Amino acid sequence: MIVRLSPETESAGYRLLSLEATNSTNDDALQAARSGDPGQIWITAAEQLAGRGRHGRQWSSPPGNLYASLLLIDPCDTPSAPQLGFVAGLALHEAVESVTGVSAPRLSLKWPNDLLLDGAKVSGLLLEGHRLQPDGPLAIVIGFGVNVAFAPTGTPYPASALQAVKSGLNRDEIFRALSSAFARTFSAWRMSARMNASDSFGAIRRLWLERAAGVGQEVTLRLPSGDKMGVFKGLDRFGRLQLKSDDRMELIDAGDLYFPNLLHDIAKPSAGSKRSQI
Repeated sequence: MIVRLSPETESAGYRLLSLEATNSTNDDALQAARSGDPGQIWITAAEQLAGRGRHGRQWSSPPGNLYASLLLIDPCDTPSAPQLGFVAGLALHEAVESVTGVSAPRLSLKWPNDLLLDGAKVSGLLLEGHRLQPDGPLAIVIGFGVNVAFAPTGTPYPASALQAVKSGLNRDEIFRALSSAFARTFSAWRMSARMNASDSFGAIRRLWLERAAGVGQEVTLRLPSGDKMGVFKGLDRFGRLQLKSDDRMELIDAGDLYFPNLLHDIAKPSAGSKRSQI
């Protein structure tokens, strides 16, 4: 099945390279950047042979799900680049809601990069930034892996697929909605940054938190230094998770977030699991 951009997305300057199989759409996007591509190009594949996730984890990527990466060249200054993960998450939430009819709180965002359906993961994204040369442009690659037809098994958390709520849904429908939603959300974010330089993340943070899972709950964060428990209070102005424990607030840049209903699985290592994510 061929995936397509909507006319509106094409008119906004986005392009598409659709592949049958590839090792990694994120790697393809980075290679395009190194070859001088100007950006705003989506790369999709029906199957990934060497897909990867956060921290270099390797993932199984069978046909039937959506694997897509977007290359952006110099979309923002380097300190603002992590905000694009939240922009992408909002776009993904909007896209899935539009094609399935399922909305928050059943459809929710899990910090920092997952989409949950009824508490089970249906999608993740991988944001990578590369300075092509010491004084060269900043290449941002945003990779999406969406469980459309198949959900992985043997994971340290529940997982589901979107066909559970809409039979017959295919990756083309999801991709067209996602690419359109991202173009709108990205444009709004850039406009907000120009109009409100002192808090360019404010509007995105508010919209993201309205759709977030676990705010105000006791959570566990798995970090390289060990596990931390506390209350998920929100996000700071840079997108860091605010964790309150022992009457003090900690700011967490990155980690694996677990909710109480997932704690029975937290002892299982995630690095060796197989799942259908980028």
